[in-house]
Amino acid sequence: MNIENIVRKINPLDDTEVHHIHETLSWIQSGAPIFRLQKPDIPNKHLVSYFVPFDKKANKILLTVHKKSGLWLPPGGHVELNEDPRETVRRECLEELGCTAEFWRTEPLFLTSTLTVGPTAGHTDVSFWYVIQGHQEYAYQFNLDEFEAIRWFGFNEIPYENSDPHMGRFLKKLVIEL
Repeated sequence: MNIENIVRKINPLDDTEVHHIHETLSWIQSGAPIFRLQKPDIPNKHLVSYFVPFDKKANKILLTVHKKSGLWLPPGGHVELNEDPRETVRRECLEELGCTAEFWRTEPLFLTSTLTVGPTAGHTDVSFWYVIQGHQEYAYQFNLDEFEAIRWFGFNEIPYENSDPHMGRFLKKLVIEL
C-alpha cells in the first residue's frame, strides 16, 4: 500500500480537487506524519476514509448525523497507522453500519482537504471518498455512539448547508464517474 500512489490515481473533477491532490502529495512527500496518532487531532492534519453507500437503483446515498460535528456526513473514519485507506472502509463499515463493504470501485472516487468543525474543530481531515453499494431497503445497524441518525437522500434532498462543504462536488463527480 502506497498512499502517494492512491492519491496519484485520482482523476480530479475540478480545480479545487487538483489543488487538494497537489497539496496532499506535497504533504506526503514532506515526510510529515499522515496518520492520526492521538485523538482528536495529533497530528493536526491526518488521513480519513469516507465511504458513501450508494443505491444506484433508487439513485440515493446514505448519510449519517455525526454526533461530534452535528453534520450530515458519509460514514467513515480515521486511517490507522500504516493502514490501507480501503481497509479503513472495510473496518469502519462493519463498526458503523454492521455490514460488509461492497465497493463500486476499489479506488477512491474523490479527495478533499477540509478544516473540521464542532467540538474537535480546527484540524484538517484529508479525506478519501469511496463509494460502496448501498441498499435502501436494508436495515443497517448503525453505531449509536457515533451517529444520531442515518437517512437515505436523493441528490435533490441533501441538506448541503448542513453537510460536508464538498458534498455537492462529490455528487457531481459520482454522476459523471458511475
